[in-house]
Amino acid sequence: MRPTAEPLTAPSAAALPDLSDTRIAFAHKSDGALRQAYWLFLVIGNPTVSAVGQWLTQVALALRLPITGLIKATIFRQFCGGETITESLATAEVLARSGVGTILDHSVEGQDDEAALDDTVTEVLRTIAVAKDRGDIPFCVFKPTGISRTELLADISAAGTAMNADEEWEWQRVQKRMERLCKAAHDADVPLLVDAEESWLQPAIDALVDSMMAKYNRTRAIVYNTAQLYRHDRLAFLKASHAKALAGGYHIGMKLVRGAYMEKERERAAEKGYPSPIHTDKAAVDRDYDAAIVYCLEHVDHIAFMAGTHNEQSCLLLARLMNERGIAHSDVRICFAQLLGMSDNISYNLAAAHYRVAKYVPYGPVREVLPYLIRRAAENTSVKGQTGRELGLIAAERKRRKGA
Repeated sequence: MRPTAEPLTAPSAAALPDLSDTRIAFAHKSDGALRQAYWLFLVIGNPTVSAVGQWLTQVALALRLPITGLIKATIFRQFCGGETITESLATAEVLARSGVGTILDHSVEGQDDEAALDDTVTEVLRTIAVAKDRGDIPFCVFKPTGISRTELLADISAAGTAMNADEEWEWQRVQKRMERLCKAAHDADVPLLVDAEESWLQPAIDALVDSMMAKYNRTRAIVYNTAQLYRHDRLAFLKASHAKALAGGYHIGMKLVRGAYMEKERERAAEKGYPSPIHTDKAAVDRDYDAAIVYCLEHVDHIAFMAGTHNEQSCLLLARLMNERGIAHSDVRICFAQLLGMSDNISYNLAAAHYRVAKYVPYGPVREVLPYLIRRAAENTSVKGQTGRELGLIAAERKRRKGA
């Protein structure tokens, strides 16, 4: 049985962690690994080189050229735990030595046929079974497009769209997949994160997750939805979800992220002539994200939440508010999360201060995980300051080691 929420006792140290402490951030990396990470981020940070590299990689794989070994030794090693669960557990053990948990994320994308969707369920069930017997895997996760055809989610989400007989049958299969995953998580007492998708897919997903939370979150949060706060309606959505849970007598779990589909969302809105669901500027996104943290913390007796962010100020805000409210750093209702291979300064320094921290650890065959890796490279290139921040921290640690 997993631990329940701890009492509100004052943390032993009120001082906030220093997220610029590179000694702690990179203690798990050898000099060679640090050097490789530096050059990798240097390449990713150059938009032209990164774009050309992505194109060449796709061409080489399409032509079946033998480059998977090179990919696995570079970008795959930085951002993925392995090709299988077993390989990824070695990464989990490294993270655990620094007090960082692992979220096994089966990152095979873009497979819409029924057999592939069933295979995703089988794989996620494996992660739940593994997590049940380990203390270093605090959450499991899946993408709704891993268990449903993408266009079906879009059709269900579109207001007023009637399903035909084939779609009704198909949707019933999706509901059964969702039920099977959430029941397994509940029975194993392992919280399950349901990732967010594009806005035109999300209504169907929200309805599914709400029904599962009402069924399986009666005593504590097992099923977690995801709120992308770059959408201007998600803060209100969070509050409405809370109100619905209070009325229904269950807890909610919520992963708070800023969002991953900004350009796609704006382009589709412009193309189809509807208002963009995305905030007009970063300041508004940051405001809503931090307001969501405050709201969840104010209602932590009924909302368990994960701050999934690489934003240092949001992490420090949550850490400070936990201190001010006397909430134990290890309270199981609150967790920080970052992606493997990124923002180690946040993850490891928070973990060293005994906050609950987990890394998303993607895994899967190199060729099949490539879409994820390409997106990761593109996001690093487009997010202002992200790559520069990573490079600066790595350079600072290399300099520190040389002077030590």
